Amino acid sequence: MNRRSLWRRGHPLLFVLLAACDGATPQPSIAQLPASRVAPGAADSLTANVAASRRTAITTAVAGVSPAVVTVQTERVERTAATPYDLFFGTRSGEQVAAGIGSGFIVQATGVIVTNAHVVAGASKINVALRDGTTYPANLVGADELNDLAVLRIDAKNLPVAPLGTSRDLLIGEWVVAIGNPYGFLLGNSEPSVTVGVVSGVGRNLTGRGDGPGVYVDMIQTDASINPGNSGGPLVSASGEVVGVNSSIYSPSGGSIGLGFAIPIDRARRVAEDLLAHGSVRRPWIGVKVEQTQATAARGTLNAGATIERIVPGSPAEAAGLRAGDIITRSRDRVVRNAYDWEAELLDLRVGENATLMVRRDNRERRVTVAVKDLPDASAERIAVLRELQLISLTPAIRVERGIRSAQGAVVVRVSDRVEQALGLRPGDVIVQINRTPVADAPQAARLIEGAGGSGPVRMFVERAGMVYSTDFRIR
Repeated sequence: MNRRSLWRRGHPLLFVLLAACDGATPQPSIAQLPASRVAPGAADSLTANVAASRRTAITTAVAGVSPAVVTVQTERVERTAATPYDLFFGTRSGEQVAAGIGSGFIVQATGVIVTNAHVVAGASKINVALRDGTTYPANLVGADELNDLAVLRIDAKNLPVAPLGTSRDLLIGEWVVAIGNPYGFLLGNSEPSVTVGVVSGVGRNLTGRGDGPGVYVDMIQTDASINPGNSGGPLVSASGEVVGVNSSIYSPSGGSIGLGFAIPIDRARRVAEDLLAHGSVRRPWIGVKVEQTQATAARGTLNAGATIERIVPGSPAEAAGLRAGDIITRSRDRVVRNAYDWEAELLDLRVGENATLMVRRDNRERRVTVAVKDLPDASAERIAVLRELQLISLTPAIRVERGIRSAQGAVVVRVSDRVEQALGLRPGDVIVQINRTPVADAPQAARLIEGAGGSGPVRMFVERAGMVYSTDFRIR
């Protein structure tokens, strides 16, 4: 066998045989190679530079906040149909325990934690696991379903606290980090996961879809992946401060597709303070009902301001001189482009303060100062659904017949005079959402309304003449 045939066949002994046949000097092994010609100390300097370059603003931000991120574990009892096996043996049936998981972050070293309301909704048992796996039973201080925020408390001290920033000066395109536990302990430990992206938008108003989530206003949009279990975790800026609470993804499949949304931290801070002080949220109210802009309206209409449809008698709005037909164009430092912006502003107003509004009347701008009060708790705003409100489920036939845009909901067929006066509901209205829960049919609407008794203010979204309105009330 000659060298040419070995070469063609790629024989493994090719190089050894060639060296032996030619009498060439064997090449040194890697261990025998001489040291590279680098100036003394240069290698250490290069290594140090590489190590330093690994530490960025992102890694620093994660290191500062992640110790305060927790896993929220829940259990809730769900009703199930009894099986023949249960009936035969006389065992307890009709109930099963369902486990849930989400994220949260510590805001006070004494064990106060912020998370999403939907993470703990209906939970009969709540546990919180810290980063090192230490688990504590948690008590629910309070929840605000409309804002999808809840506050928990655990019996612990000297806990790491997440530094809170502000969401008012976010820049489109700046780096943000979503921290949470997307799949809980399925990933093997209690260390939080980190995803990185940018602020894709601010002040986002999700106006709802027939087959998707309902109305969400003034949200932070990010392309940082927010997956199941991330809910309730912090959205962190590159400066290492929490700027939002991860809340939802806009995806038909429920998986991350680069459209994540977070609740602004300024609103979350106000809600948490109310829950800690009162156990419930004080819902700002000035006594105006605005016309809701259609989601498919022209761009000019979406930037035409919020038109006041009616003024509640005896309200702060009436006392301030506001009238039906006035168009709100600004509130404090927020530009009000449409009714959704006004809904967002209402979430951020504080009870007891004065709000300065710019309104347009007869093509002239005028400044109006109005007092912000708590949502009235009067007998006219208490609802008995079965006695004062009659509903039927929205069907395809009714939808076509009446030209209703919503794909599902509960149609109002009868309403008492006092409920109509207090809430503005009319026969023919379609209840499409209660707080943050889309309404599928009339039985669900009744359950949601009746179940809200004593739990704080309720916001109801109603479609009328192709537009969506909202109204607030309490149930005692």
